[in-house]
Amino acid sequence: MAQGQIRKALSGYYYVYDGDQLIQCRGRGVFRNRGESPLVGDIVEYTMETEGSDGTIQKILERQNELVRPPIANIDQGVLVFSVKEPYFNTVLLDRFLVVLESFRVHPIICLTKMDLLKNDEYEELQGYIKDYQQIGYTVLQTYKDEEALIERLQPILKGKTTVLAGQSGVGKSTLLNTLIPELNLKTGIISQSLGRGKHTTRHVELIEVCDGLLADTPGFSSFDFDEVEKEELGLCFPEMARLADDCKFRGCLHLKEPKCAVKAAVEAGDIRDYRYKHYEQFMQEIMDRKPRY
Repeated sequence: MAQGQIRKALSGYYYVYDGDQLIQCRGRGVFRNRGESPLVGDIVEYTMETEGSDGTIQKILERQNELVRPPIANIDQGVLVFSVKEPYFNTVLLDRFLVVLESFRVHPIICLTKMDLLKNDEYEELQGYIKDYQQIGYTVLQTYKDEEALIERLQPILKGKTTVLAGQSGVGKSTLLNTLIPELNLKTGIISQSLGRGKHTTRHVELIEVCDGLLADTPGFSSFDFDEVEKEELGLCFPEMARLADDCKFRGCLHLKEPKCAVKAAVEAGDIRDYRYKHYEQFMQEIMDRKPRY
């Protein structure tokens, strides 16, 4: 039995990378019976009846983590691509993405595109947001039209890591991939002026070797939901709140109406940004309104 990593899934086939070869495989029927499914990024054991034939995935090894949408496993970090204009920078949407990546223990990196489109006053306002996220501890990349400078900044970040590339549709994910890997020549989405978002142009998930690491391009989507996040976990997905959780009077404090809450005190003191706390409240309500799962 041989071992490899699923690098692409398409039309019921899994393409397993083993050394210097890519083997087309099917999954065993037992996976369907168990309600399991191999994912791109999985380390698997597979067999081949004869040299050059299709393989069969026999076993999925233990996962470091897995995302539901996009369906991908064993991710080290996520580069969240957000434009600052066309469509405009959206802190609610960014915080949704950050929370979901934090909940799956995937390290987030923020990449802001189309900085060259900003007017002076817009640029000043955005720098305030960038400073906020940097103070929380996030890496924020700002991309202009200088593609060489962008690649230079991304190379050390991508090296040796498995990275998922995600973000709102129409923000430049395919353009970013084209810059990193020109031979891909991915079709770039056209912005829908009426909807303010791009048409989906990516059809499958695939891990691509780039900058001595693996990069996943993912199908276009506009939001993450919180199906896998429990209300007790939400505060831990806001790093600036997680750092204060032990200072709250009550263990398991949800930072809502509880007395002597260190997080609420930090919001009032301006140490936690008001908009971040409002997003926390909004996400908490969404989780509480979620239908119970049995």
